[in-house]
Amino acid sequence: MELLYIHWNPDPILFSIAGIAIRWYSIFWFIAILAGSQVVYKLYQSKGLPVDTFQNLFLYSFLGIFIGARLGHCLFYEPDYYLSHPLEIVLPVHFYPDGDWKFTGYAGLASHGGTLGLIIALAIFCRKTKIHYLDILDMMGIAAPLAAGFIRLANLMNSEIIGLPTNVPWAFVFERVDMLPRHPAQLYETIAYFLFFLIMVGVARYKKDNYGRGFYFGLCITLIFLSRFFIEFLKERQVDFENVLPIDMGQILSIPFVLLGLYFVITKWKKAVR
Repeated sequence: MELLYIHWNPDPILFSIAGIAIRWYSIFWFIAILAGSQVVYKLYQSKGLPVDTFQNLFLYSFLGIFIGARLGHCLFYEPDYYLSHPLEIVLPVHFYPDGDWKFTGYAGLASHGGTLGLIIALAIFCRKTKIHYLDILDMMGIAAPLAAGFIRLANLMNSEIIGLPTNVPWAFVFERVDMLPRHPAQLYETIAYFLFFLIMVGVARYKKDNYGRGFYFGLCITLIFLSRFFIEFLKERQVDFENVLPIDMGQILSIPFVLLGLYFVITKWKKAVR
């Protein structure tokens, strides 16, 4: 069976310009943002919302996701290190004890933080534009699984967030980590998220506006974070302190999102069937 294992060791750097490395990670993040924004733009137009505000929506969303994802990683997963190296939270560099430094890019972005940052940023945007908050969250909910799938492909190209050792025939050997066959957890999430996107689009086309505001947002975060909770059982722990926990940090952070999502799904579903 070993011959069926996929030996995975791509160069994380696609090319360099003037000494600055352009990584696959950055490329897939760009694709994720572009694809997600195009879906939201079409939904934005279909609802007759003022198109001239979409550029601001994009800016608020980008900043909310990026700042939230960065802070989420630094504060949820490595608080001791980053609170003692606060400049590395905001700068894409690593400082050495001798005063030297190295450009690393933003190596560490957490999806839970990104989701929370987006929710907060959209609240600010809606307050300024007077657009209904749940309308925007629903549009983001339909587009989010597509973007999330590309982000997990970025993790795959970085050989990070790897799975536990396994003997399944589709196992990956992440050669940058070790020579053990492992669950390709990033691919599991990628496939799940792309499937959720198709489900979201299918439900939206079939039911359209039959559900109350917030249903699609609730369905999105329920599907994404519930699947994330279970796939985490197949992943290596990302930081040492998780080893003493009954479930890892990703699972702990997923629970409130699942509960919030279920609240919206159940309450809006009940209103639709009355």
